[in-house]
Amino acid sequence: MGKIFERELKGILAANEDILSRVTKTCDEHEREGYLKIRERPFMVVRGAGSLGIDLVAIRSELSLPIEVKSSTSDVLRFSRSEKLAIQAQEMMDDCRRVGLMPIYAFRYKRQRGDAWRIFTLDIGPINGRLKPIYQRLPKITPSKEGNLIMRWNEGMPLSKFIEYIVMLQS
Repeated sequence: MGKIFERELKGILAANEDILSRVTKTCDEHEREGYLKIRERPFMVVRGAGSLGIDLVAIRSELSLPIEVKSSTSDVLRFSRSEKLAIQAQEMMDDCRRVGLMPIYAFRYKRQRGDAWRIFTLDIGPINGRLKPIYQRLPKITPSKEGNLIMRWNEGMPLSKFIEYIVMLQS
């Protein structure tokens, strides 16, 4: 099931017209306009092979985004429920910190009408360069009192707003 949503996000970021048409059918006008802005600055998107902790890499001339895609019928995803999720997040943080990239988590809330995607990042400390304003604006995945990461869909940035922002910022 997860591969369906990886392909969906890949199509959105690559400005695939069929996928944009399908995902914007239930969006309001503002959400639709946000999604369609990707046509101005689409990405080349590569799917990761296997379970390396990065499902997609979205690339264009001045921006590279390693993306982990998650989907759920619940609006809360607790990393403590799976040791694999926690290890994957830690490895992604370590790798992104080491090479100066911003990790992206894309959370697809299943059966949600309108903009069903939310975008988050992990708190990896200071980011410099072109990524800095994007990193500062994105909601961070928060730890629980016990230190386990929790992604709450309603606290994420809608994908339509994220697209609008990165297209405007990178123009």
